Amino acid sequence: MLAETHLPDSTTCVERSLLTDRVGVLSPNPSIAVTPGVSVRQVLRLMADQGIGCVIVADANRPVGVFSERDALMKLNTDAVVLGDRPVSEFMIADPQSVEVGAKVAFAVQRMDVGGYRHLPVVSDGVALTGVISVRDILRYLTERMP
Repeated sequence: MLAETHLPDSTTCVERSLLTDRVGVLSPNPSIAVTPGVSVRQVLRLMADQGIGCVIVADANRPVGVFSERDALMKLNTDAVVLGDRPVSEFMIADPQSVEVGAKVAFAVQRMDVGGYRHLPVVSDGVALTGVISVRDILRYLTERMP
């Protein structure tokens, strides 16, 4: 895990921003959360209706999973109709990595890179779900800071 002692000296304004700005500057999107027992069919409909790429599966406002469009393609694929009544918990990524809203942006980027995640739940106090960030949010952030 990346820690304060692992941070290199920054040489560009983009690097300085990554090492000083907090995840909150990314304006995490409010997360669309469902409970683990919700059917895959309902989740896919919700994602399509809301135009979102993932839902956070939460239990008592704690993220316990992430289900994304990639999961739908890779795990359901052409069997989506047959598997539609199964709970989303059977197809989600369980125990997702998350990032604190006050963590440095560099930590979020590192966590997404190492885990291969496109979406990352944002939490406060270590557990309470407050939002979600995506690769698109990171790209927007970097683009805004490039000279």
